[in-house]
Amino acid sequence: MSSSSRAKRAKRAKRVVRAAGALVWRERHHRLEVLLVHRPKYNDWSFPKGKVEPGESVRTCAVREVAEETGARIALGQPLETVRYKISDGRRKHVHYWAARELPDEDPSARARAAVSPASAREIDGVAWQRAKKARGLLTHAVDRDLLGSLVDLWEDGKLDTWTFVLVRHARAVKRSVWNRSRASDKRDKEADEATRPLTRDQGEVRARALVPVLAAYGVGRVVTSPWRRCADTVAPYARAAGLDVVAQPALTEAAHSRSRKAARKVVSEVLRHRDAPVALCTHRPVLPTVMKVISQYAPGKLLRSVPDRDPWLKTGEILVVHMARRPHGKIRAVSIEKQRPVLSEGR
Repeated sequence: MSSSSRAKRAKRAKRVVRAAGALVWRERHHRLEVLLVHRPKYNDWSFPKGKVEPGESVRTCAVREVAEETGARIALGQPLETVRYKISDGRRKHVHYWAARELPDEDPSARARAAVSPASAREIDGVAWQRAKKARGLLTHAVDRDLLGSLVDLWEDGKLDTWTFVLVRHARAVKRSVWNRSRASDKRDKEADEATRPLTRDQGEVRARALVPVLAAYGVGRVVTSPWRRCADTVAPYARAAGLDVVAQPALTEAAHSRSRKAARKVVSEVLRHRDAPVALCTHRPVLPTVMKVISQYAPGKLLRSVPDRDPWLKTGEILVVHMARRPHGKIRAVSIEKQRPVLSEGR
């Protein structure tokens, strides 16, 4: 890409205002309810949302805005539509939405989040749970009613009650040649060298910290990893912040995977079907084809195209978020898949 093209793209990006919010839902007496806010400045009822702050991801923004405007601590579920429109100064505004549910009291992921200040009464002067039908009548804007319609469709199709699996490729590690040279020895154990290769300080450790707010946004309550250092150190900042014990699975190491893919498949399948709490699983690039094969078995139709199918599968520090649901007749299927690389400045 030429410098002029990059400059034009950067200029266009500056003309886009990014924002995020969530449709927080619950089921009461077999009826769907959603959380609405009233904004006195506009005298409207809408869903909680707000602008992305510098260095913040849209996912972290959605969680923060809901907390500020409603006091609710949420975990993101599957993504909904992104609403795009032009604002008065001529810029475009993109508002990203997710379905979300309130976290239970003392949920560990809440400990890994930054504190928020409640919105003032000048910004939000009303918060209310409303049944979907009544909410439709209260919502002021057509785009919000359309969003609610999408949420209702998911609920009626049995695709709204999901659980979350987050696949993490470890952050950037010190190169093998550099690490092996620094540990040169006639009696060197190559597998031990690989098991102890650390993250780089400039990129690896920074990306590991950047994962913290993103995993917290999805309410991750269980962390599973290859015991090799570069994987364990990638998820360690989140585990410490959330107060979680890390579950080490030797089958997820490169060496174990090269000896037996069956053991790795079994671990991934069990974790993918675990719905008691959102789970993050961290492993290595050579193991990712096996992981993707397991995920693809649960990804029907068009969704299969969202599963990476070629090397490098995921970039270092990148994550794949799979939202799972139990379908009719007890079948478990993925209903949505997101891929993202966390914003670096979030973890600084």
